[in-house]
Amino acid sequence: MKNLKYIFILSTALLAFSCNNDDTPENGGGTVTDPVETKPANTQYKPAFAGQTRINGMTTNTEFKADIITSSLSSPWGVKVLPDGRLIVTQKAGTMRIVTAAGVVSEPITGLPAVNPAGQGGLLGLCLDPDFSSNRMIYWVFSEAVTGGNISAVAKGRLANDEKTIENATVIYRSSPANASDLHYGGRILFDQTGNLVASTGERSVLQTRPLAQSLTASLGKVIRITKEGQPASGNPVFAGGNALPEIYTYGHRNPQGLAIHPVTKEIWQSEHGPRGGDEINRLKAGANYGWPTITYGIEYSGQVIGDAIQQKDGMEQPVYYWDPVISPSGMTFYTGNRVPEWENNLFIGSLSATHIARLVIRDNKVVGEERLLASEGQRFRDITQGSDGALYAVTDQGRLYKIDKK
Repeated sequence: MKNLKYIFILSTALLAFSCNNDDTPENGGGTVTDPVETKPANTQYKPAFAGQTRINGMTTNTEFKADIITSSLSSPWGVKVLPDGRLIVTQKAGTMRIVTAAGVVSEPITGLPAVNPAGQGGLLGLCLDPDFSSNRMIYWVFSEAVTGGNISAVAKGRLANDEKTIENATVIYRSSPANASDLHYGGRILFDQTGNLVASTGERSVLQTRPLAQSLTASLGKVIRITKEGQPASGNPVFAGGNALPEIYTYGHRNPQGLAIHPVTKEIWQSEHGPRGGDEINRLKAGANYGWPTITYGIEYSGQVIGDAIQQKDGMEQPVYYWDPVISPSGMTFYTGNRVPEWENNLFIGSLSATHIARLVIRDNKVVGEERLLASEGQRFRDITQGSDGALYAVTDQGRLYKIDKK
């Protein structure tokens, strides 16, 4: 009996330790509700595991508010916080602006390489150098017109002291091959834990280039990992065959428009546009194949199946979560603040076609709850970031910048 009592006490202690070290807040993320998605799916495809789609809803109990800081931006695409708390925003046509907490918008910052803003192209995602306070360096992705068509490119430059221009703007990486399509550029970029750049590229949408998402000799439909100078980063995965591009980190992507680093595990997570159905959230593993277009939970816009209409295959990763019908997930961020306790370590994703911000509650790398925020605003949420004040800031295609915080 004494041994049983000891085992019970030890088990209880271990359970408490495990719970306290979970990546979900103690309150579990809020009040559990029915799934937020009520529309019929486009397919009858079965998820690979329970909770991979249409998870239970989750309602935030803490009162919060969303204020429009400004409505005068022009097709903003990326937003990041500066060390002093102001926000720097990319605009699709090719300029950046700085916005204060009071909503004062700077004149356009010039000096960037010319973008091709047609279709889904333009000036896309951006990130700040980890040493920005001393070197003022910014990195960004843009669509560039080159011989043979358009590409996704990565550039860097120094924000001038007067904040009116980008100095010494330099293109450090260009995807290949070029194609006339003006769709599916990917376009997010961040610094990983080793100080290298991670950027996403799309497979350009057209049937001619779609299969290149599976090719290791093309940089379309990939997440790449490069140095600040644009060279392949040390420690990148080595692929069999010997001809793989050394900058490739993961492959088999369609149109990845979101990247974020989990605050606890430090792993890179990614959002990806599916076709008609099959939008994905992925947890990136170096060298992994995420399946497009061989496996997918979506179908063609015409209603036709894609490839062999399979959703699982050995050697190909499953999404952590997927949506059908789609929400068109774009920029995203993990919440590391404490002003809204339910949100701790939650993933927030801007939704374009479904016009809301998706909140995903994650436990042990699985989604356990979903909430739709600001759905009544009717905005296409393009990107979201956390400010130095602990609030969330989101930009919309219609030109708004929102501040989302505890009341």
